[in-house]
Amino acid sequence: MRLFTVYKNSARLIMAVITKFVVVREGVEKMTFTSKKEADAYDKMLDIADNLIPFLTNPELGLEDNDIEKLGFFLAQHKDELQSLLKGGAAVSKAPAKKVSKKTNLD
Repeated sequence: MRLFTVYKNSARLIMAVITKFVVVREGVEKMTFTSKKEADAYDKMLDIADNLIPFLTNPELGLEDNDIEKLGFFLAQHKDELQSLLKGGAAVSKAPAKKVSKKTNLD
Protein backbone atom coordinates (compact mmCIF):
# COMPACT_ATOMS: atom_id res chain seq x y z
CA MET A 1 0.00 0.00 0.00
CA ARG A 2 1.31 3.44 -0.90
CA LEU A 3 0.40 6.74 0.71
CA PHE A 4 0.03 9.81 -1.46
CA THR A 5 -0.47 13.36 -0.34
CA VAL A 6 -1.91 15.50 -3.09
CA TYR A 7 -1.81 19.26 -2.93
CA LYS A 8 -4.52 21.13 -4.80
CA ASN A 9 -4.38 24.80 -5.54
CA SER A 10 -7.68 26.58 -6.14
CA ALA A 11 -8.33 29.95 -7.74
CA ARG A 12 -8.04 31.65 -4.34
CA LEU A 13 -4.55 30.27 -3.80
CA ILE A 14 -5.70 28.28 -0.78
CA MET A 15 -3.79 25.05 -0.48
CA ALA A 16 -5.71 21.90 0.47
CA VAL A 17 -4.06 18.66 1.44
CA ILE A 18 -5.71 15.42 0.35
CA THR A 19 -4.28 12.16 1.61
CA LYS A 20 -4.93 9.10 -0.50
CA PHE A 21 -4.14 5.48 0.28
CA VAL A 22 -3.48 3.38 -2.81
CA VAL A 23 -3.54 -0.43 -2.74
CA VAL A 24 -0.90 -1.71 -5.16
CA ARG A 25 -0.45 -5.35 -6.20
CA GLU A 26 2.46 -6.46 -8.38
CA GLY A 27 3.02 -2.87 -9.48
CA VAL A 28 -0.61 -2.32 -10.46
CA GLU A 29 -2.83 0.16 -8.62
CA LYS A 30 -5.94 -1.74 -7.56
CA MET A 31 -7.95 0.81 -5.61
CA THR A 32 -7.62 4.23 -3.98
CA PHE A 33 -9.09 5.09 -0.57
CA THR A 34 -9.31 8.14 1.64
CA SER A 35 -8.84 6.20 4.88
CA LYS A 36 -6.10 3.83 5.93
CA LYS A 37 -8.64 1.51 7.58
CA GLU A 38 -10.53 0.98 4.30
CA ALA A 39 -7.29 0.47 2.37
CA ASP A 40 -6.05 -2.10 4.90
CA ALA A 41 -9.38 -3.96 4.78
CA TYR A 42 -9.29 -4.10 0.98
CA ASP A 43 -5.65 -5.24 1.02
CA LYS A 44 -6.54 -8.01 3.49
CA MET A 45 -9.46 -9.09 1.29
CA LEU A 46 -7.06 -9.36 -1.67
CA ASP A 47 -4.70 -11.46 0.47
CA ILE A 48 -7.54 -13.83 1.36
CA ALA A 49 -8.61 -14.10 -2.28
CA ASP A 50 -5.01 -14.83 -3.30
CA ASN A 51 -4.92 -17.67 -0.76
CA LEU A 52 -8.31 -19.08 -1.78
CA ILE A 53 -7.70 -19.17 -5.54
CA PRO A 54 -5.08 -21.98 -5.46
CA PHE A 55 -7.37 -23.98 -3.15
CA LEU A 56 -10.27 -23.59 -5.60
CA THR A 57 -8.23 -24.82 -8.58
CA ASN A 58 -8.85 -28.39 -7.42
CA PRO A 59 -9.62 -30.45 -10.55
CA GLU A 60 -12.51 -32.15 -8.73
CA LEU A 61 -14.44 -28.88 -8.92
CA GLY A 62 -14.03 -28.55 -12.68
CA LEU A 63 -14.23 -24.76 -12.59
CA GLU A 64 -12.92 -22.43 -15.29
CA ASP A 65 -10.16 -19.98 -14.35
CA ASN A 66 -12.52 -17.00 -14.59
CA ASP A 67 -15.06 -18.69 -12.31
CA ILE A 68 -12.34 -19.62 -9.81
CA GLU A 69 -11.23 -16.00 -9.57
CA LYS A 70 -14.80 -14.73 -9.16
CA LEU A 71 -15.53 -17.33 -6.49
CA GLY A 72 -12.29 -16.55 -4.65
CA PHE A 73 -13.11 -12.84 -4.50
CA PHE A 74 -16.72 -13.53 -3.50
CA LEU A 75 -15.66 -15.78 -0.64
CA ALA A 76 -13.02 -13.28 0.48
CA GLN A 77 -15.55 -10.43 0.47
CA HIS A 78 -17.96 -12.49 2.58
CA LYS A 79 -15.37 -14.07 4.86
CA ASP A 80 -17.22 -13.31 8.10
CA GLU A 81 -20.41 -15.01 6.93
CA LEU A 82 -18.38 -17.92 5.55
CA GLN A 83 -16.52 -18.38 8.85
CA SER A 84 -19.84 -18.53 10.69
CA LEU A 85 -21.15 -21.16 8.28
CA LEU A 86 -17.99 -23.26 8.52
CA LYS A 87 -18.31 -23.23 12.32
CA GLY A 88 -21.79 -24.69 12.00
CA GLY A 89 -23.71 -21.46 12.40
CA ALA A 90 -26.76 -20.50 10.42
CA ALA A 91 -26.63 -18.31 7.36
CA VAL A 92 -27.16 -14.68 8.20
CA SER A 93 -30.00 -13.30 6.15
CA LYS A 94 -30.32 -9.58 5.84
CA ALA A 95 -33.77 -8.55 6.97
CA PRO A 96 -35.50 -5.82 5.01
CA ALA A 97 -35.41 -2.40 6.61
CA LYS A 98 -38.38 -1.68 8.82
CA LYS A 99 -40.68 1.08 7.71
CA VAL A 100 -41.04 3.89 10.18
CA SER A 101 -44.60 5.09 10.51
CA LYS A 102 -45.08 8.79 10.94
CA LYS A 103 -47.59 9.85 13.53
CA THR A 104 -49.34 13.10 12.91
CA ASN A 105 -51.10 15.14 15.48
CA LEU A 106 -54.20 16.74 13.96
CA ASP A 107 -55.29 18.60 17.12
